[in-house]
Amino acid sequence: MRWVLAIVVGAAVATGFGVATLWPTQEGVEAATASADEIGLVTDRFGATVEEIRDGPCSYSSADNPNACRQVTVVLDEGPARGSLVPLPELDLAFTATTPSLRVGQKVIIGYEPSTDFYFYADNDRRTPLAWLGALFAVFVIALGRRRGVLALVGMAGTLVVLLAFMAPSILDGNDPLLVSVVAASGIAFVSLYLVHGFSPITTVALAGTLVSLGLTLGLSWAFFELAAFTGLASEEGLVLPLIAGGLDVSSLILGGAVIGALGALDDITVTQAALVAELRYRSPGLGVYELVSSGIRVGREHIASTVNTLLLAYAGAAIPLLMLFVVSDLSLVMVANSELVAVVIVRTLCGSIGLVAAVPITTILAALVSSGTGWPEGAPAPIAPDSPHSE
Repeated sequence: MRWVLAIVVGAAVATGFGVATLWPTQEGVEAATASADEIGLVTDRFGATVEEIRDGPCSYSSADNPNACRQVTVVLDEGPARGSLVPLPELDLAFTATTPSLRVGQKVIIGYEPSTDFYFYADNDRRTPLAWLGALFAVFVIALGRRRGVLALVGMAGTLVVLLAFMAPSILDGNDPLLVSVVAASGIAFVSLYLVHGFSPITTVALAGTLVSLGLTLGLSWAFFELAAFTGLASEEGLVLPLIAGGLDVSSLILGGAVIGALGALDDITVTQAALVAELRYRSPGLGVYELVSSGIRVGREHIASTVNTLLLAYAGAAIPLLMLFVVSDLSLVMVANSELVAVVIVRTLCGSIGLVAAVPITTILAALVSSGTGWPEGAPAPIAPDSPHSE
């Protein structure tokens, strides 16, 4: 247990030092916002309601080239001109694929450019259904998880705070994206695991397994990102970010994102494995290290099979439209895989999966060694799983 604590305490000190050193000054955010404003990426957004929809000839149509357009008028529900009727730019109905499907009374989001006093359709207003979905999610989590569910929601909120209040502003300040991502991932691991599962030997073992496996994932990802020579400029976001944040290393940012992405699945595996070994030890105190490790890894194999596929589906699901474009491009499968957008997904999936596979034996062995030593006294109830009879 002393070795496990040494790993965790060392990581905690390093993480605290990293957070203090890399804490954002907000100067980078302000400079990036100003740059985005200069190139027209920053506009005001207001909620509005569709008041009238009228189809007719376009203002630029002629007898030789008759074009039909849709004129939409909205009532602003927000902003300084709230309550005003605003006609939006006409929409050419010839481009039906890009013409928004609107109806009278529909809630929409309107963009506004103050310098030109120009209003335009930006998007549908989805805030209400998203709020209902968030509430439904919270109800399900709390109903099934009870106190642990509440803590899990708090942990999720803490993760968002780390990403939005620390990671993104720190990177915009000019700090190395990979270093900031590693510090953020470590901080998220500490906060989420100890907050949800409490301060206990099982949590500490799971945290140590998470950190070691995350380090392995980082090393593999860094090596293969370098070998594959990713630029980070293959996506629209990768092309825009250097324009508003000068000097930003986009390839390092993508690598940092791979580390953050792997963390979500890692802590699931490590907590499960540590809890499994603790339960085995509690139910059968006579089991030795070898038996605990063997049984833990045997169960862990089933977890590995499902989790590896989960990573693939998560990354591939986000890239379905891109994959469809590659299918119609008539390129060979090898050439599709060679493109940076797809290759990044492949490297993320495989390196993250290696880290997940390694997390099973690493955490299982650590948990077996600790539970067989003086970490959990013989016969004492071990903290097993959330709300189990032995969790107190």
